[in-house]
Formats: sequence, structure tokens, C-alpha cells
Amino acid sequence: MKKKVYICASMDGDLETVLERVKAYVNYALKCGVAPVAPHFYLQTMRPDTKANAEALRSAARSLLWYCDEMWIFGDIVTEGMKAEINFCRNLNVKMRKIKPHEINKLLGGK
Repeated sequence: MKKKVYICASMDGDLETVLERVKAYVNYALKCGVAPVAPHFYLQTMRPDTKANAEALRSAARSLLWYCDEMWIFGDIVTEGMKAEINFCRNLNVKMRKIKPHEINKLLGGK
């Protein structure tokens, strides 16, 4: 069974940009041989534009963390939502790893 890795990355920005970025992170994780868990795709059905929507998205994401073996942190900016996910994983003793842009580029090609 493959290791389940939670993709921790910012959901801030326009939908198209966020999803393109997360697709690259998921592609990277797949090529590393793990099963990525990316709640960012929920943004295709609900935006965090109200307090209720934002909490629904956060709650769903936290629920996924219980099933993950690791968290991989992507991007240079750590949002408040990401900090909450990171702290949640610390409390669960889930292994965390920061993925650097050069690691992604090396595996996927690019800059």
C-alpha cells in the first residue's frame, strides 16, 4: 500500500492559479511513488468566500489529515490555514517535509 501524503499548500489566489500549482504538487507526489491527498480540489465546488464556507473547507481538510502518513509542505508562503494544518500534524506526530522548488523542477522539469 502506498504512503498517503497530505499536500499542504496555500489556497490563496485565483482558482485557476491555485489549481495549476496544486496539480504540479500532486504530479510531483505521484512521481515520488506516494498517494497524494489534496483538499485544494474542493475549491472547484466551494470557495472560502464566506465564514461558513471557509470553515467547511478547513474541517474537511483536517478530516483527511487523520488518514495521512506524512504532510508535504509546498510553497514559500505559509498561510494561517497552513499553520493550523501543520500544528494539527505536530499534535498527531505526523512526519512533515518541506518540498523545495528545485526538487519539483528536478523531477518534473522546468526552471
